[in-house]
Amino acid sequence: MSVDVALSPIRKESAHSTGYFESRRGGHCSSESILIYLSVAGSVIPMRVLESDSIASVKLRIQTCKGFVVKKQKLVFGGRELARNDSLVKDYGVTGGNVLHLVLRLSDLLLITVRTICGREFEFHIDRYRNVRYLKQRILKKGKDFVDIDNQEIFFNGERLDDQRLIDDICKNNDAAIHLVVQKSAKVRAIPVEKDLELSVVAEVPNERREEEVHGSGENKSEELPLVTSKPPRRDRDFWLEPIFVNPKVKLPKSIWDMFNSTFDGLEKGKEPTRSSEGTGGTYLMQDALGQEYVSVFKPIDEEPMAVNNPRGLPISLNGEGLKRGTKVGEGALREVAAYILDHPRKGPRTLSGDQVMGFAGVPPTIMVQCLHKGFNHPEGYACEPKIGSLQMFMRNQGSCEDIGPRAFPVEEVHKITVFDIRMANADRHAGNILLSKGEDGRPSLIPIDHGYCLPENFEDCTFDWLYWPQAHQPYSPDTIEYINSLDAEQDIVLLKFYGWDIPLECARTLRVSTMLLKKGVQRGLTPFAIGSIMCRENVKKESVIEEIVNEAQDSFLPGMSEAEFLEAVSQIMDSRLDKLAN
Repeated sequence: MSVDVALSPIRKESAHSTGYFESRRGGHCSSESILIYLSVAGSVIPMRVLESDSIASVKLRIQTCKGFVVKKQKLVFGGRELARNDSLVKDYGVTGGNVLHLVLRLSDLLLITVRTICGREFEFHIDRYRNVRYLKQRILKKGKDFVDIDNQEIFFNGERLDDQRLIDDICKNNDAAIHLVVQKSAKVRAIPVEKDLELSVVAEVPNERREEEVHGSGENKSEELPLVTSKPPRRDRDFWLEPIFVNPKVKLPKSIWDMFNSTFDGLEKGKEPTRSSEGTGGTYLMQDALGQEYVSVFKPIDEEPMAVNNPRGLPISLNGEGLKRGTKVGEGALREVAAYILDHPRKGPRTLSGDQVMGFAGVPPTIMVQCLHKGFNHPEGYACEPKIGSLQMFMRNQGSCEDIGPRAFPVEEVHKITVFDIRMANADRHAGNILLSKGEDGRPSLIPIDHGYCLPENFEDCTFDWLYWPQAHQPYSPDTIEYINSLDAEQDIVLLKFYGWDIPLECARTLRVSTMLLKKGVQRGLTPFAIGSIMCRENVKKESVIEEIVNEAQDSFLPGMSEAEFLEAVSQIMDSRLDKLAN
């Protein structure tokens, strides 16, 4: 959801007009004041804002006047996200008469947890716009002890719900509870992934357990799918999905093929992509053949923020630059795939045979595909043309880290994210794009997602939310240091090229410099906080230390010098800076 925000200076005669939101300074209007016009569903609401206000305070005022929760807001001005909450409005160059875009993240996905009286537990995700019958199907599939759908009755506040009733129509109240009445009680609870409402379900199971059903044979296909390169989709069907291989030698592991095949089967069975309400671009949750599980996430490049078919209402980029400085519109999918490829497993670099699936940081497996479906955003009308984008494995989770205080996260889990973000110079790491998952032992693990702004051409917009987490102040463990020391930027650049991305010189330089900083930092015993602070700006206008190091090296760069000589200059300057910091 996107709305426009227009800013203009306050006229003296209207400074205290009826309907304006009074300033927190007793109604006094500063000469620095400007008006924000918040346009929502056709209505315009003016609010007073000072040029010296922080982005955080502007978001808080929007929450106060319209109820849009701060953590669900993204402000965009001049093609750039106002991501640094501590920076001032004027630092971003916002003046009277400008237009800002407010992008709201609304949670459509609920997390359902089913517990039986025997202690068995099942979890699954459900879109709030599904109906009651779909909820019954999900419960039936997950819990083999449940009776068939037709014998289930769901009640809400004493009212029997029709099968076609939407979950969203029921869950208007945060204390909403749905009761599934059968024979024996089994408690079921549901919470949204964003935790903006809660759904409690009570179910019962029959006296006699049904015999175990076999969902699938459990047998794995021994043969591997043939390696193919991109080709036009078949025109005799209304959908298509195909992996894109620039290099025919690329070999993917079976688990990724399983994800791909499950996604294909879902489309073939008519299961439509579900567009997520999260983020600033088009993100589609892809279902399995039964329509009861999400198996992957598709992000088309033409629906990225500020791309031509972006569904959030953001303006088209006039110069090709993305929301983050140093990135380009249409390259987000490449970066998503690159993030997975460079997330090496602990035992060594990701092999070219592709037999290692999960890496050190746990970036979900991601590949490049072309996909054809009328359910994607086609503002000019459906033209039966495939979209190119990234396809990422859907990861089961209990929500994002912004829902929970960071003190609950294990140190090693936080540290693996810090290593990845520093090395990739991530320009978009906030708590909302780190998922929280729990294993069978109940131990939490963190899953990093949304890496379309990794490996930028410069370090200007690097931001790490974990800098404010207590775990960032603790030193890396010997195992983590060993992993860091094994990283090799030159090998990584070669690997990316093998997979089809001939990374631009500026992005390759970013990878080389950030890897250098990470390795030199741990050699001196620096914490993630200390290293991350070198990479991130304190505010919009003040350059970070790493930017100063690179600029100093560039000032000493003479015509004819090679990239290796430039990096040597960076290394020497970095050593000098780090030695002072360590002492």
